[in-house]
Amino acid sequence: MEKAEITKNLESYDAIVIGTGITGGWAAKELCEKGLKTLVLERGKMVKHVEDYHTAHLDPWDLPNGGQPTRKTLERKPKQNRSGNYIMHEARQHYFVDDLKHPYNEVRRFDWIRGYHVGGRSLMWGRQSYRLSDIDFEANKKEDIAIDWPVRYKDIAPWYSYVEKHIGVSGEKLGLKQLPDSEFLKPMELNCVEKHLKQKIAENFDDRLLTIGRTAHITEGTKPGAGRSTCQFRSRCMRGCPFGAYFSSNSSTLPAAEATGNMTLRPNSIVHEIIYDDTLKKATGVKVIDAETKETVTYNAKIIFLCASAIASASILLQSKSKRFPNGLGNDSGELGHNIMDHHFHVGATAKVDGFDDKYYKGRRPNGIYIPRFKNIGGKTNTKKFKRGYGYQGGATRGNLSELVAELKYGPELKEEILKPGPWTIGLSGFGETLPNHNNKMFLDYSKKDEWGLPTVTFDADFGENELAMREDMKNQAINMLKAAGYKNVTGYDNSKKRAMGLGIHEMGTARMGHDPKTSVLNKYNQIHACKNVYVTDGSFMTSSGCQNPSLTYMAFTARAANHATENFKKI
Repeated sequence: MEKAEITKNLESYDAIVIGTGITGGWAAKELCEKGLKTLVLERGKMVKHVEDYHTAHLDPWDLPNGGQPTRKTLERKPKQNRSGNYIMHEARQHYFVDDLKHPYNEVRRFDWIRGYHVGGRSLMWGRQSYRLSDIDFEANKKEDIAIDWPVRYKDIAPWYSYVEKHIGVSGEKLGLKQLPDSEFLKPMELNCVEKHLKQKIAENFDDRLLTIGRTAHITEGTKPGAGRSTCQFRSRCMRGCPFGAYFSSNSSTLPAAEATGNMTLRPNSIVHEIIYDDTLKKATGVKVIDAETKETVTYNAKIIFLCASAIASASILLQSKSKRFPNGLGNDSGELGHNIMDHHFHVGATAKVDGFDDKYYKGRRPNGIYIPRFKNIGGKTNTKKFKRGYGYQGGATRGNLSELVAELKYGPELKEEILKPGPWTIGLSGFGETLPNHNNKMFLDYSKKDEWGLPTVTFDADFGENELAMREDMKNQAINMLKAAGYKNVTGYDNSKKRAMGLGIHEMGTARMGHDPKTSVLNKYNQIHACKNVYVTDGSFMTSSGCQNPSLTYMAFTARAANHATENFKKI
């Protein structure tokens, strides 16, 4: 259905924030707390903290097929089904979009994982929180790859600290140059097998170490927001946490913004264009389609923060055409929609561990182990086989069937077998950096429109030779570490044939920042070079990807950009 004509031109605001996920929530909080009347627009439905976490307390027996996707889910989500049970578990299906209702196209396969609701993917994210270092910020320039970052670690370090103190990040200080320490809450505890592997890595390798994952969970005290308290070790995070233990927009930043009285939140509002005034030489507002009525509305503002996610933000900018910007707002360089990056993974090793059958662990820790990058960071760590590096995530566990049974009303022998834990296993899965490449892109198809009359996104992107060369080392080093620990049945794996960009759910780079407007879309403060009152602070701005989970970096840059916007409010 084609979108309706504009029927309303509503009141003006100081600022508009597009999106309510990781960065949209932070933009809303910062702008509202600094006194700006801010309209926050979300294309999806309302999700209220605690009240709308309908599956948070359900056990496997409360769900059809123990949580396995139903036939209807499989029919409605054929592309997301390629991603596996991590996405498809029935307890969290209501947070992921319907592929048939929200189609996209592929020249080369791309798994676009989306959540259209208030809070976005901040409700379902993996919560791993790692800083980038100058090794990351300087790599492009040193290697003459793509373009140079316009910032360095010293510019962002204070903002990392600022957001970490608010969200709560548990972890262990290591003093590594490639992985700067954060403002930590107490770390979660390694289990006995993980401690053993940590010891064996220290004994056998002098260039790497194992630590507990750095995760955005409260492990002591409380943090600001809607009753945020310590983690209960339920590991049902992707259903929404009623305790507010992990950071999400719903439990933290949006309540903070609302408390100021300066926020107006409007769900079911699909932003499809930022309006540029050729005379004023700046953006004046946004065009919005009501997701339910398909009525089109214009909202006006002095500052606009685009935080819709890397692909969606690039799509909005590409649709925002004017006489000054015929190819999309801010697209003087022609780089808008290009340089898509995502971390490549599904490569590593697993093993069986003997000797710990008399030991178990308490609770369901919502976190794993982490082995920081140890390749291409100087000296003997450098290799000519590939550029950049990778880290490992994983953990040790032992399985049992107790969670699968609602009532243990069986004979004593069967009950004993059901409650007996299985053997210990351990796994290491690598997450590798992807180099920016202009040929990895998304673009709009105006011949294939969605039900709101908007063009659909087409992807044409894949990992390159450098990433494929890196994967061999990622597998081999995982095997070496598990064998050095003395574990049995060590098996390496590399699912290269099933690989695709998007599976890491770390898409970034479509509106990269840089020094030169001829080669980049944004400046060092996340402003569009030629339209200074529009800031883009989601994964779009990334100039390179690093190998670390990127959400913490998005938050730091968003807080920094919001501070810049408010300090220069009258000048922009």
